[in-house]
Amino acid sequence: MKVLFASAEMVPFAKVGGLADVAGALPKALKQLGIDVRLAMPLYGSISRKEFGLEKVPEFESISISLGKETEKATIWRAPLPDSPVEVYFVENERFFSRPGIYSDPKTGQGYEDNGLRYAFFDRSLLEWIKGGQWKPELIHGNDFHCGLIPPYLRMSYAQDLNLGAIKTVYSIHNLAYQGKFPLEVVSKIGLPQELAQPMAALEFFGELNYMKAGLVFADVINTVSERYAQEIQESPEYGVGLEGVLRSRSADLFGILNGVDYSQWNPEEDKLIAHQFKPGDLSGKRKNKAALLKAFSLPTTELERPLIGIISRLADQKGFDLVLQAAGELLTLDLKLVILGTGQKEYHRRLQAIQKKNPRKLGLALTFDNRLAHQIEAGADMFLMPSRYEPCGLNQMYSLKYGTIPIVRATGGLADTIRDVEQDPNNGNGFVFEEYRADEMLVAIGRAVAAFRDGRLWQRLVDRAMSADFSWARSAEKYLQLYQRALQK
Repeated sequence: MKVLFASAEMVPFAKVGGLADVAGALPKALKQLGIDVRLAMPLYGSISRKEFGLEKVPEFESISISLGKETEKATIWRAPLPDSPVEVYFVENERFFSRPGIYSDPKTGQGYEDNGLRYAFFDRSLLEWIKGGQWKPELIHGNDFHCGLIPPYLRMSYAQDLNLGAIKTVYSIHNLAYQGKFPLEVVSKIGLPQELAQPMAALEFFGELNYMKAGLVFADVINTVSERYAQEIQESPEYGVGLEGVLRSRSADLFGILNGVDYSQWNPEEDKLIAHQFKPGDLSGKRKNKAALLKAFSLPTTELERPLIGIISRLADQKGFDLVLQAAGELLTLDLKLVILGTGQKEYHRRLQAIQKKNPRKLGLALTFDNRLAHQIEAGADMFLMPSRYEPCGLNQMYSLKYGTIPIVRATGGLADTIRDVEQDPNNGNGFVFEEYRADEMLVAIGRAVAAFRDGRLWQRLVDRAMSADFSWARSAEKYLQLYQRALQK
């Protein structure tokens, strides 16, 4: 089976969010199943050609792509995915991809106004490369709105093409909140029929173009990144973000597959980013990591018997920070400490700084992104809080289990699929779960976790069970193989 896996970001080349982690890990597992999988992404200006050993593909140094009255040239480069036999192809264009940011201007934080053209160009370039090349995928797996035009291009623009007409598509939703909405007039430049932008048509959404909607309408098979989220996004506008009707109309072709964990990067026995490595059965290193973490946040290191809760997150409404702020006064009266790592909405920055100033011995705050510190929080905290309003999959709760850091989560999306409440299921529970999106419900769950922490034997059993969990990509890759087979049969 030949599969092209297309993504706008990919570890280690370029990362904004969890999509990059998936794109850098899932194809490795697919390759081990015998799939001839190759990757494709834009060649952003931040990607070092020298560091990653990129080389031009000689026969594709100048692919012409029409954008209305304009023509842009694409150049195809390739390099191996580090530590892997998987090959990665890059689409180069100075106008669209040689700027400092990936999706937005780093100076203003605003999305680039021409993102609609940028990713239409990327999608068309991939198809023109396939059309002229020797390697022909049977299936293209596109991810999020950046690849949303690949299915309509194949069905509308290349339907009669002998090289492209038979290619099947799988379209993955990683976060439905980011749909790729652009002005209607962009349709005249992206090479799709104008009628697709008419009211209620496949590309139109409340007076705008919507690339994700296009992918959902035209893809052979659709999936998202957890079974629970696949159901939630069909049920209400809160989760479906306006596309719940489209998703319900495709329910027979919509599936949920949980993301996996790259245990070569997230394993306390081998993690080089933490102060002390440790393993199940010998948690002395975890205690040392806790002391190191408290020191890193300038919190007292003499109170190791008090539970330490960690948060690593974007500071955004989606992630439940409105609940954290509502509960902060009562939360910090409990016999615990809290450390938070992340950046996001400036209002949350300001209010958290004010709370930290009043509670310097109980709250540690790092308003930045720091991968090393993220690993140290996973290794040193006793508990990990994820009170998300919605969470397509979530990865940190699965990282936390591996590090014996017990998750406290809201029952939504991938959090509900991976964490079982220990009180509701004493034999299999691996964390603490609350159902309603309310600050008082979150506080009750935290209180239950703190009480369990005081029971040394119970906590040890819970930690041992958590560390034995397996959310490796190998399990998820098997399900993707089945999804690919389903698409190829359509």
